[in-house]
Amino acid sequence: MSNSTHPLHALWLDPFRALRPQDQSALTDLGMDVHVVRTLDELGAPIRAGSVDLVVVGLGQDCELLQAVKDLIDACPADSKRPSILCRVERRNLEVTVAAMRTGALHVIATDDWAVATWEAALHPVQQADQDKSAESPAAKASPVPAVRDVIYVDPVSRNLLALAQRVALANVNVLIEGPTGAGKEVLARVLHESSVVARGPFVGLNCAALPEHMMEDLLFGHEKGAFTGAVKDHRGLFEQAQGGTLFLDEIGELPMHLQSKLLRVLQERTLTRLGSERPIALNVKIVAATNKNLRDAIVQREFREDLYFRLSTFKLRIPPLRERQGDILPMVVRMLARNCAHTQTQPWELTPDAQRALLDYSWPGNVRELENVVQRAMVISGDHVIDLQHLMFDDSMNPLDFMDGADLALPRPAYSPSYFDKPAVQPASAMPQSLHATVKSSEYSVIQAALMESKSREEAAQKLGISPRTLRYKLARLRETPDAVGSAA
Repeated sequence: MSNSTHPLHALWLDPFRALRPQDQSALTDLGMDVHVVRTLDELGAPIRAGSVDLVVVGLGQDCELLQAVKDLIDACPADSKRPSILCRVERRNLEVTVAAMRTGALHVIATDDWAVATWEAALHPVQQADQDKSAESPAAKASPVPAVRDVIYVDPVSRNLLALAQRVALANVNVLIEGPTGAGKEVLARVLHESSVVARGPFVGLNCAALPEHMMEDLLFGHEKGAFTGAVKDHRGLFEQAQGGTLFLDEIGELPMHLQSKLLRVLQERTLTRLGSERPIALNVKIVAATNKNLRDAIVQREFREDLYFRLSTFKLRIPPLRERQGDILPMVVRMLARNCAHTQTQPWELTPDAQRALLDYSWPGNVRELENVVQRAMVISGDHVIDLQHLMFDDSMNPLDFMDGADLALPRPAYSPSYFDKPAVQPASAMPQSLHATVKSSEYSVIQAALMESKSREEAAQKLGISPRTLRYKLARLRETPDAVGSAA
């Protein structure tokens, strides 16, 4: 039953299948007020009047009717209400399904998937959008796309990726995620799982590069008792463990060739046979694969099967490196720091403007994984819950002594625990007295100026100060931005 405050006004345009009374009754129970229209002209007037929440379009072997409906909606004024589009196809047709989603369909439902649960999942985002509009406020208008499991997708590039992933998740298609190491491919895979019809099922993951080749077949497909020496009981492989949910195959480009053949057969037939058995097991598993390799190049090098590539990549999602989505960097850092406070129950962390600029200027070759490392190091080094420029240890400068002045060596025990990533977030707030902070900066600048005046070069000054030339350059950059700075120090 729908949670909407009022029924969704839906128009049904399907030249290939009549809406049966029992189907209409079931959809009414889900919160839809369904009316059948037979032509585009009948569809046009209520859409232009802004009284339609949803259009259900029946498709044949192409998307011509869908394109016509979308053109009709796009022709409406920009400030008018725009209905969502669901499509129905006669049977599972991957080509038409993918084409429909690229054209603009929110979801595609096949006749052989005609079940209340399928429609319920398809209607959920439409009903949620309707509820959001009813309770809309100025703050809500400015908020980012709702996150799944507290995922940080704030940058416009990331928000577009999240919106596309949530749409793709509702389709019964295999998904291939491409992106560099550490960019968050597993996070995106979980978004696909938690936004899908099988969200209540298990999410099972395997890193194809992390296990010896001789173990992978048994791990994926399982075995029967007595299949080989040591097989003292039946073993359910990961495919079976993921029944009714999602199987995530990370680093799929590392899968050995002979297992690629078996995986292809399983994907084609949607069944598997355990080692030592002749009984096929039907599978109901959503497949999401990920790679940081160029699989096209791997195909040319005969390291990856072309037919498996096309089977896995019904829909491809590319997650860009962190440097291409700068808008995510500081929100991620804020969440990491806030979770540390929640876990340790200590005062909030402050991230100075200099540190913020350095985080945004860095290229992040290790992506989100490197960002997590840098934040963890900064919390260890900083003794006063203020993260400044000298506390940021990037992977190209890993000597902690280069980042600490002599006074910093006597550190108090930091309120830090690596498990903060798994704790609920709280909002951080600055607790550092500004007068003390300003005093510390003023003293630091005086020492730097004195060292520069007594030295022949910046390298010599850095040596006298006991810091690296790189750290001195960072401190000088801050000195230039300080109104009281002495010109010679710049």
